[in-house]
Amino acid sequence: MKSTNLTLIAALTLAFASMSASVAQAQDAAAAAAPVPDNQISYNVALTSDYRYRGISQSRLKPALQGGVDYVNNPTGLYVGTWASSIKWIKDSGGDDNVEVDIYGGKRGEITKDVTYDVGGLYYLYPSNGLTPSANTFELYAQIGTGPFSLKYSHSTTNLFGFADSKNSGYVDAQYNQDVYDGYTLNLHAGHQKVKNTSASSYSDYKVGVTKDFGVVTVALAAVFTNTDAYVGRGKNLGKTGAVLTISKTF
Repeated sequence: MKSTNLTLIAALTLAFASMSASVAQAQDAAAAAAPVPDNQISYNVALTSDYRYRGISQSRLKPALQGGVDYVNNPTGLYVGTWASSIKWIKDSGGDDNVEVDIYGGKRGEITKDVTYDVGGLYYLYPSNGLTPSANTFELYAQIGTGPFSLKYSHSTTNLFGFADSKNSGYVDAQYNQDVYDGYTLNLHAGHQKVKNTSASSYSDYKVGVTKDFGVVTVALAAVFTNTDAYVGRGKNLGKTGAVLTISKTF
């Protein structure tokens, strides 16, 4: 009788496991077959220990609160979005603003099966910056990518972030983002900012980091460094080597 019970239990267990596997496979297949909606809106929020942009601290090496919203039309690849962050560099430069608002739009898609592109424009708005020339900046950008690699060029059609006579400045950005182990993504970056007619303010920046999506939040830790000490805020070198921790959520 005991042997019969064990046999029956084993059979039921195997049947249940087989049924569970079939259900899971069916759910996965349904999820894979589910059509991607034509229009998608997503939101993002983040807290970072130091808002670094192109290697230079925008928050005087202090924490910043950030957030944004994005819309994409999947059939065409067209997208628009806006993003904002707390900052300190405008006031440190004699202006009167503590927020940056980015407004952008563009189109992304595939050139071939393995090569992607992304082109568009981005306006950096500092609503009441009061600087002369104004810190407000507009850039056009184009990016090409394959696998974990991407290369991007951004070109200013206005003065660049308050630099006088700096129209047509450019920034080259090379990135490598690769899943290396159990959902941990290695983030490598190298960039060069050319400030038109102000060679002393031109520089290169680098980043080595790792990102992990934990479901509830995404955590990124990176070492950031530049080859310039020309950017200073209240006596602090804003391009100094430092570690940056960012906790973010997209929903």
